[in-house]
Amino acid sequence: MEHRKLGATGITVSPLCLGAMMFGAWGNTDHDDSIAIIHAALDAGINFIDTADVYSRGESEEIVGKALAGGRRETVVLATKAHGAMADDDPNQFGNSRRWLVKEVENSLRRLKTDWIDLYQIHRPELDTDIDQTLGALSDLIAAGKVRAIGSSTFPAWQIVQAQWAAERRARERFMCEQPPYSMLIRAVEKDVLPVCQEYGMGVIPWSPLAGGWLSGRYSKGGESPGSSRRAQMLPSRYDMTLPANQAKLEAAQALGEVAEQAGMSLIEMSLRFVTSHPAVSAAIIGPRTMEQLESQLGALERPVLPGEVLDKIDEIVPPGTNVNQADTGWDAPWLGDPSLRRR
Repeated sequence: MEHRKLGATGITVSPLCLGAMMFGAWGNTDHDDSIAIIHAALDAGINFIDTADVYSRGESEEIVGKALAGGRRETVVLATKAHGAMADDDPNQFGNSRRWLVKEVENSLRRLKTDWIDLYQIHRPELDTDIDQTLGALSDLIAAGKVRAIGSSTFPAWQIVQAQWAAERRARERFMCEQPPYSMLIRAVEKDVLPVCQEYGMGVIPWSPLAGGWLSGRYSKGGESPGSSRRAQMLPSRYDMTLPANQAKLEAAQALGEVAEQAGMSLIEMSLRFVTSHPAVSAAIIGPRTMEQLESQLGALERPVLPGEVLDKIDEIVPPGTNVNQADTGWDAPWLGDPSLRRR
C-alpha cells in the first residue's frame, strides 16, 4: 500500500483516513459495533483516525478511545478537533479562544484515553477571536507535549494565509494541515485552498469525498431519493430535491456513475480515488456508519490514483474548481447571511 507524508509534519499516513463522526448518537449508537469497524479499518491498513469533540458531544472520542486501548494507540495517527459548542447553557464552551482550547484539549485527551494528540485541528474559523490568540494557545499545547501538530478545518484560503502570516510574525507554531470539503461534486477548493496548501507545504485531508452520500451510488431519478437519507434529516436543505441545484447534483452523480462503470469500478471507489489523485491531498476521510459501508470503501487503499483519461471524463461533467451546488462550501461566511454585517 502507498503511504504519504502528512504535509511537512514528517508523519506518514495511509491514503484513507477513518473519520469517526458516525460513531455515537449521530450515527451508529452501538459502541461494540463501532469499535469493530475501527478495528477492521486498522487491520485493513488504515493508520489514521480523525474525530472531533463535537461529534455526538464527546461520544465519538470516547468510542475511539476504547477502540485504541490495549496497545493500538502507538501505531495510529490520531487527529481530533475543537471549536463546536459542547454545552447549550455556557457560551464559553465553544470556539477558538485560549480559555476554551486549553480546557477542551484536556477533555479530549481524557475521552480518547491518550497522553497526546497527533493532530489537533480548529474545526471552523471564528472571526471574533484573534488568530494569534488561537495559535498562541496551540503553540503552548505543543510545547507541553499534549499536541504534536496543529491544523485547520474548512478555512477559506484567505484565512489559511492569514494564519500562516500570523504564525510567522509572532513566532507561533503554524497550521500544518487543512481539512476542506472536497469531492467530484464539490471542487471549489481546487481554485485556491489546495494551491495555497501546496504553497505552504500543508497536508490536506478532505472530508466528505462521497459528497454526503450523493456519490454512494444509491440514488437515481425515479429510484431512491437523497431526500430520504439519514443525512437529509440533519441538513434538509442540502438534500431538498425541489431545489434545481440539488437536481443538478443528482444528474451529475448519475453521469459520474456511468464513467465509473465504464472504467470498471464502483462510483464509491472512483470518488475516493478522485480525491486522493490530487497532488495536494495526503488522505481522504471516509466516514462509515456500518461495516458494509467500510468494506465498500477499502478498495481505494490499494489504488489511490485514477488514470488521466478517467480524470478528463470527470472534468467534462463537473469542471475543475466548481461546485455543482454553490451552497456546498462547508462554511458559510456570516456576512452573507446576516444583512447587518454588510449594511452598516
